[in-house]
Amino acid sequence: MAGNLRLVIVIAVLVLTTLLLAPVQVTAMRFHRPLARALPVVWHRLALALIGVRVHVRGRVPRDRPLLIVANHVSWSDIPVLGSVMALCFVAKREVRSWPGVNLLAWLQRTVFIDRQRRHDSLGQAETIAQRMLDGDTIVLFAEGTTGDGHHVGPFKSALFGAVNTALRESHVGRVTVQPVALAYVGLHGLPLARYHQGKASWPGDVPLGPHLLAFVRAGAYDVEVVFGEPAVVDADTPRKQVAALMQERVRSAFAAAMRMRA
Repeated sequence: MAGNLRLVIVIAVLVLTTLLLAPVQVTAMRFHRPLARALPVVWHRLALALIGVRVHVRGRVPRDRPLLIVANHVSWSDIPVLGSVMALCFVAKREVRSWPGVNLLAWLQRTVFIDRQRRHDSLGQAETIAQRMLDGDTIVLFAEGTTGDGHHVGPFKSALFGAVNTALRESHVGRVTVQPVALAYVGLHGLPLARYHQGKASWPGDVPLGPHLLAFVRAGAYDVEVVFGEPAVVDADTPRKQVAALMQERVRSAFAAAMRMRA
């Protein structure tokens, strides 16, 4: 009963808030970029507060620009979790554009959509991401390419790391900062989120979004560790596969440390 009441309250408040903020965000996206970056942070913080999610930030939140954040991917909830920490934009698969409601929120977040099937256009997609970084946006890349099970960090795909090289070639900027970030869901209602219960937070790709989202909101108070690892500063000559391998190592290390801290 309490979970259903929480669900009704969360949905009602977020729908109302979205209706109020959406016109402001649309205007800001066209005329006031700093405000367009800041408003989604407010929305994400409100959403997490309503659900009861507590975000614990470890490490230094980077201020360097251009900046690419590379993170592991556990669930759809990674977006409000990261979005509550700092102003940023996400890279999402093209299919998200067809998800009712989610597509509107993604557009208001100024998400970069890519088509994974159009491998021949990977350069053009990298150029789009690069231009956004050069314009001052912080881009988040979920480098595994899919969500995981919450127990471990999967292998990173190197293709979109080409955006870093593109950003350097297309501008006078000599370096780009690549920041590893580990996301770990470690607690629920103040108790450790043991291996058996990780499925409550994680969202594997074969699970329908709607039921998982509703179950997540009903469950409520998760504790999420957001660990900023040691960044790397790369130049145009740094191979993308080398960057991907380094980020994978650092995210895995930060993830393991976060899980140990809350065990």
